[in-house]
Amino acid sequence: METTTRQGPLVIIGGHEDKERDCVILKEFVRLSGGSDARIVVMTVATEQPQEVGREYRKLFCDLGASDVRVVGVIEREEARSTQSLKTIDQATGVFFTGGDQLRITALLGGTPVDDLLHRAHEEGMALAGTSSGAAMMSCTMIIDGEGEEAPAIDTVGLSPGMKFIEGPIIDQHFAERGRLGRLLSAVAQQPAKLGLGIDEDTAIVVRDGYFRVLGDGAVTVLDGKNLAYTNLDDGQQTTGYALFGVQLHILPDGYGFDLARRAPLTAEDVKRYSGRRR
Repeated sequence: METTTRQGPLVIIGGHEDKERDCVILKEFVRLSGGSDARIVVMTVATEQPQEVGREYRKLFCDLGASDVRVVGVIEREEARSTQSLKTIDQATGVFFTGGDQLRITALLGGTPVDDLLHRAHEEGMALAGTSSGAAMMSCTMIIDGEGEEAPAIDTVGLSPGMKFIEGPIIDQHFAERGRLGRLLSAVAQQPAKLGLGIDEDTAIVVRDGYFRVLGDGAVTVLDGKNLAYTNLDDGQQTTGYALFGVQLHILPDGYGFDLARRAPLTAEDVKRYSGRRR
């Protein structure tokens, strides 16, 4: 595959992306993967229905104009060392992770040759996308379980190491639809140096060059605990719920964005200016 001096884009989708109407998010992934020259690999490792899900996305990406779409399914770790799987991924300009269970992704791919190749290819310019659990696994620390529509508390969220395609944020998906503000706040309370990103369904963030822009019908909720003034997490008095003082919250709809290094929200005009920096 061709290499570039810049890391490829990440397309991180909150789940249930539009597959029948305008397909805005999936079209953008195909564009970022090379448009009519795109060679896309669909990774079905997260799902328990790999053949059905693989066929669905293969047809979608072909219909959206990709020149070549292949499916790589991994149901045992040994398959993540397969010469054929490695060759297929190495030839890709874009890799797409379907939804399912994010722990399947880390358990079956983590530390394997496929894992190493995905990181290297992405660093060299390959586009990488994931929806639902394929979004959650992108970060260094991922959410693996937790009750929606619950107040922040010590047992509201379960965390585990992710696949480390993006540093800094903790990502939650199906965010508004499943009322997951409490569990993302709980995650940020435990690791306030990290941003919490809650991505609604049919919504994505496109990450490149140190910032992201929002794409889709919903919004992205950003929780920033860097300047957290007080929490009762470690004072021995936390019995029912967290007390959190000073967490910043930003709501970003389509066209808006966020500077990850500066931890600053971006207007639509800011995003256009940031995009213009890329040559």
